[in-house]
Amino acid sequence: MDRLSNTVRPYAWGSTTAIPELLGVAPTGEPQAELWMGAHPGAPSRLERGPLNEVIAADPVRELGAAAVRKFGPHLPFLFKVLAAGTPLSLQVHPDLAQAQQGYATEERSHIPLDAPHRNYKDANHKPELICALTPFEGLCGFRTPRDTAELMAGLGVDSLKPYVDLLQAHPSEAALRELLTAVLTADREEMAATVTEAAVAARRVGGPYAPYAQIAHHFPGDPGVIAALLLNHVRLEPGEAMFLGAGVPHAYISGLGIEIMANSDNVLRCGLTPKHVDVPELLRVVRFDADDPAVLRPEASEHGEEVYDTPIDEFRLSRYVLAPEAAASDLTADTPQILLCTSGRVTLGELDLGPGESVFVPAGEALTAFATGSLPGTVFRATVVI
Repeated sequence: MDRLSNTVRPYAWGSTTAIPELLGVAPTGEPQAELWMGAHPGAPSRLERGPLNEVIAADPVRELGAAAVRKFGPHLPFLFKVLAAGTPLSLQVHPDLAQAQQGYATEERSHIPLDAPHRNYKDANHKPELICALTPFEGLCGFRTPRDTAELMAGLGVDSLKPYVDLLQAHPSEAALRELLTAVLTADREEMAATVTEAAVAARRVGGPYAPYAQIAHHFPGDPGVIAALLLNHVRLEPGEAMFLGAGVPHAYISGLGIEIMANSDNVLRCGLTPKHVDVPELLRVVRFDADDPAVLRPEASEHGEEVYDTPIDEFRLSRYVLAPEAAASDLTADTPQILLCTSGRVTLGELDLGPGESVFVPAGEALTAFATGSLPGTVFRATVVI
């Protein structure tokens, strides 16, 4: 078992205080958006033995276990993060596996450099993900029903939104959402900017259910993505609650501190709220125009005090242990690779003592026990795979 030294990514949308507060260190004054735990080559965690990706590459079976290597290949198939949103992230979707493989192959044949700003597919993998709140957490996820969106837009009293209201009321659900998103993203930029500005003023005046969208418009004045965001459900997660984001589901995080786990991919198609490239035709190919209430996940009790967040994919499995003071040690031994993250209290994992924000990598099959240290409960999140 190895203690991890992890990289903080300073993306502009990051909170300046949330990750430092978790780690118990002084803020730098700069945004600190994501703390990466894993073997992603862009910022691999470091062990005393070296970068985690190199440690795994040197002996995949020893580190990951033979079953995981057979199923996923000789690499860690997930990336684990602490995410701190100080301002809204871009509105985005992720492809399914077939779409990612096709898109990556097409761009490779076209000799588009991986770092080109207009490149959509950085790899041939899908990117399902799960966000679990550590503090109250706000985001957008999935399409609201056209009827409810029409009512929401009409309530702003903005004349230039009336054609969108009429469209939502006149067509079947999927067709209406597809047509409206297409119209928003292909409209004249100056005309759309005027509509966004007027809608933002109205949203700030009315407040209530419009407040999240007014906040987004404050950070992205004139961006067509503000109108696209009005199509999506607003979700508020309480600490311990989670949300699974499958392929094709449009989403954006607005604010809060959470832990995120995802398949090890960097494929993102953006819908707005960003100065980055928006490929409208490819986006429309990937988006799933299903209108539904987003499901809020709560952990389900399993064996030996483990609480599991149930998801439909195998590349990652997230669970939680809340360890009571003076309770007997919990056995966390697994035949799969693990990354364990302490988020509150202090815990002893094997021979290592961890505080909030500290993490370890545990090779497959290595014996491991955990217990709280001191007078307060200790919370540990476990990231692993399903084999």
